[in-house]
Amino acid sequence: MSSVWVPLLLSLKVAAWATLLATVLGVAVAYGLSLWSSRWCDLVDAVLTLPMVLPPTVTGYYLLVLLGRRGWLGPWLAERGIELVFTWQGAVVAASVVAFPMVLKAARAAFLDVDHRLEQAAAVLGVSPVAVFFRVSLPLAARGILAGVLLAFARALGEFGATLMVAGSIPGRTQTLSIAIYEAVQAGEDGYANFLVLVTSATCVVALCLAAWLAPGANRLRKARSSP
Repeated sequence: MSSVWVPLLLSLKVAAWATLLATVLGVAVAYGLSLWSSRWCDLVDAVLTLPMVLPPTVTGYYLLVLLGRRGWLGPWLAERGIELVFTWQGAVVAASVVAFPMVLKAARAAFLDVDHRLEQAAAVLGVSPVAVFFRVSLPLAARGILAGVLLAFARALGEFGATLMVAGSIPGRTQTLSIAIYEAVQAGEDGYANFLVLVTSATCVVALCLAAWLAPGANRLRKARSSP
């Protein structure tokens, strides 16, 4: 039974850290893009959203080129004792990269939906830009951001290709749920694979239902459907 819970707990740890990283970076970048009026804005958004549409193995290859021992940043990280390839931290990096667009798209839409007159009124009253963000913009966009965060968690929990490329499949160390399912199917352990599939599916369904409930406009849609 311990072999069942090890990949589950590892996946939850990886997904939690990946979601945290994706949330911090995604909200910051989304807020900046919502304030940036430029013809290049959509291009930057498209580039940052690439991990959502690229094959996961391609994203994993890019990460290896960047973080591998012979990659662009690999030697610099190695000199400082930081090793990401074939570690659970590397799995976090891979999962956060593929989950980042979920937060970015949801947060940007939420910030664009904020009434900017409220932000301007706060600025006129002498509130600093940082305080305007934390006291006005972020609370008003919180519901949409949280929906994106839940989607990012579900995406990070089910990540396979990029994680396998960067972290490998080391039981107890880097073998997440999705990788454990793949290994179980390859080994013919159908009962083990079925249990992991059910756990993963149930967790993702809960996250998706919460995200749908929290999505901007969801309450208005429910009221419209319930009204005669």
